[in-house]
Amino acid sequence: MTEQLVFELAQPEPPSFANFLPGANSEALDALIRIANGSVPETGLLVWGAAGAGKTHLLRATVGACLARGHGAVLIAAPGALAAADPHVLAAARIVAIDDADRAGDDAQGHLFTLYNALRATGGHLLVASRMPPSRMSLREDLRTRLGWGLVYEIAPLADADKPAALAGYARQRGFDLSDEVVRYLLAHGRRDMTTLLSTLAALDRHSLATKRPVTVPMVRGWLKREIGLTDAG
Repeated sequence: MTEQLVFELAQPEPPSFANFLPGANSEALDALIRIANGSVPETGLLVWGAAGAGKTHLLRATVGACLARGHGAVLIAAPGALAAADPHVLAAARIVAIDDADRAGDDAQGHLFTLYNALRATGGHLLVASRMPPSRMSLREDLRTRLGWGLVYEIAPLADADKPAALAGYARQRGFDLSDEVVRYLLAHGRRDMTTLLSTLAALDRHSLATKRPVTVPMVRGWLKREIGLTDAG
């Protein structure tokens, strides 16, 4: 029973503002929180950065926060999927989020241009993620100009040197202490991307509550070896 419970708890948590560690991205995070609250006047907001920086997480978190407030919000995983979306649903949404906007082909760029204008007319917001800033995107000029009119933020991945403090702070938010020894163990033996690290911490927190054991290196070692299949757990 306990084994099955821990296995289920190892599943990643849905992306949210609470489980995104901002690091150098505090200004961008604040803008996204405000756009989800409806307190940003600009039509467009673009986040860009390298793969793994957290752009998709932020798009999903913003859409989720908007939906939780009872407002329409739509996430489009790739610009090519715009052609299949209901334009009336998109235009009526408070937020439409488009991932990988820099990969938009000619048809998708036309849909993006039309969508931007429709949302601007209704007071909605177009939130897009890209691997590069608008000035470097291979888009038609009128679309690139519109994407550059709004807020533009580079999303920087959390530096390795900042991860221990960030992980300890996230643990405190969840109500438990994370020792330096546990942080070092996680960084040495597990995947180092923040999505995996935070999912692991959340699962360990719940496992700790379920088993009434504190989060220590022996507990983490046994949990990782059994549930994640980590062979180098010495």
